[in-house]
Amino acid sequence: MEPADRTTTTAAATTAPPHPAPFAVPAPGAGAGAAAARAYAESVARTVWGGPGREVREEDVVDLLLVVSELVTNAIRHGDGLAGFEARPTEEGLWIAVHDHSAVVPRAAHAFPATHPGGGYGWPLVARLARDIAVDPRPGGGKTISALVPLRVADAE
Repeated sequence: MEPADRTTTTAAATTAPPHPAPFAVPAPGAGAGAAAARAYAESVARTVWGGPGREVREEDVVDLLLVVSELVTNAIRHGDGLAGFEARPTEEGLWIAVHDHSAVVPRAAHAFPATHPGGGYGWPLVARLARDIAVDPRPGGGKTISALVPLRVADAE
């Protein structure tokens, strides 16, 4: 893989944030779909990262949902299925990790495609909306793609 801006393939590049207190909604696991992962990530963003007096900006939630959709859909379509999903709050936003069953590392896209071959827009989209993107091998096979999706506090009305 040729690393693009903010993308790495080394395990030392991104360290997962510490586990937060148990969350009321369980994270989607193997066999779940993009809708379950989106619902979980949005719930963590709104209730754990945000909450009363610290509401998350709606446009940031939209970005988060797009990144989750792209990464989970890619795991299902190109990674031999979803092996698990995590979402943890950090000071800067929501750290997400998508685990799949394939060791194949996605090619980094350096620019949006000039033609539409039926796909290929997801990786550039993720690279624009997230940061600290990492692709790490999983013990026992497969890989984890993790990223930090920045979140901001909504302006008080």
